[in-house]
Amino acid sequence: MMTNSRIPPVAGILPDIRSLLPHSGVMVLLDRVIAVDQESLCAEVTIRPDSLFMGSDGVGSWVGVEYMAQAIAAFAGYNARLQDEAVKMGFLLGTRRYEAHCDRFVSGSVLMVKVQRVLQADNGIGSFECWIESIDGASTKAQPLALATITVFQPPDVHVFLEGKLG
Repeated sequence: MMTNSRIPPVAGILPDIRSLLPHSGVMVLLDRVIAVDQESLCAEVTIRPDSLFMGSDGVGSWVGVEYMAQAIAAFAGYNARLQDEAVKMGFLLGTRRYEAHCDRFVSGSVLMVKVQRVLQADNGIGSFECWIESIDGASTKAQPLALATITVFQPPDVHVFLEGKLG
């Protein structure tokens, strides 16, 4: 069950990512929040043999769009909780581009999913620059794996929106 408690403003204390997402159970694809501020969020996901969408040779890079969308949702959830508001559902409207520089995310890799807010309109539409990096175990140099610009929508009341009563 989600709580509506305020996030502690203590530096270095980050909330459990599950408390920031409207998702539950196995549909929470990200493992944890690494960093967050007023305009961006970085989350981590480790690709494991039991990861959702795992194939025989890894998780298809197409799943990167969902990793990015969940990082955006975590960003929105974090900001909602800072305002003492409940975490709300939002919608991925689309992407102008998604560039994957790999076919799959291999088992054992640790991915950093980064999102940076570009635009947030009063009507709930937002745009984010997003990218996924992998830290090579032999070095600390980040290797870009995927890039996208993602557009999202978070209506003030999702139930009214879904019933088609937004004017």
